[in-house]
Amino acid sequence: MDIKTVGVVGCGLMGSGIVELIAKHGYTVIVREINDDFLAKGLARVQGSLARAVEKNKLSAADRDATLARIKGTTQMADLANVDLAIEAAIENLDLKKSIFKDLDAITRPDVILASNTSSLAVTEMAGVTKRAPQVIGMHFFNPVPVMPLLELVRTFLTSDATLETVRAFGAGLGKKIVVAKDAPGFIVNALLVPYLLDAVRMYENGFATKEDIDTGIQLGLNHPMGPLTLLDFVGLDTTLFIADAVFADIKDARWSAPALLRRMVAAGYNGRKSGKGFYDYGK
Repeated sequence: MDIKTVGVVGCGLMGSGIVELIAKHGYTVIVREINDDFLAKGLARVQGSLARAVEKNKLSAADRDATLARIKGTTQMADLANVDLAIEAAIENLDLKKSIFKDLDAITRPDVILASNTSSLAVTEMAGVTKRAPQVIGMHFFNPVPVMPLLELVRTFLTSDATLETVRAFGAGLGKKIVVAKDAPGFIVNALLVPYLLDAVRMYENGFATKEDIDTGIQLGLNHPMGPLTLLDFVGLDTTLFIADAVFADIKDARWSAPALLRRMVAAGYNGRKSGKGFYDYGK
């Protein structure tokens, strides 16, 4: 399939990174948000990221301008009618994602592949609301999208070989290393990561060690770039709680049961770096 124009639904933290990455690689990108305010914030995030790349001499000013010229923002789903590939990048809410897939199925050409950037939710359920289940696949990018080298493709039992190979080639063309997972809770990365993060919260909650010693122990003892509580602040405590609750509701595995401390921190607005406070204070 010849992909020239890509539609992205959602211009939040992940969506804006996907938009930037794809536009950098020469594709026209149409990004849709639910209102003008969210759209403006998302596009400003793209502009800021590109500006920092120019400042660090990782991107020329001419390439920055060309990238921005390839991006069109909209609040109308109908503007994605003529895209060659559509990627949903909304929040981790299955009902919302299914609604988006239903809309995309109605407005795009029958041959267009529909992909979800979900990090944990059932891609098969999204495919089930469409009339093109063989052309539905998961494309799980990692934050920050322009920097992280991995793209996790999620194949349902209905996804066709042609769809998988088309998306594999597209992802490789974006400079990503591809791994393929079946549509099981958490896929590869989060199936291993999230229970580990929840265990770290439980360890801290139970007074096993200080947060600093937990992070330092893992960082230096296992040669990780950051400890689990620092990583939780980076990923977002709310995002992690969304994923844990969604998987626990699906499979009822105690490893995915969110600790009370995590739930209370999210309720208090302690979501990590993006809110200024999480396990650590980022106010300064």
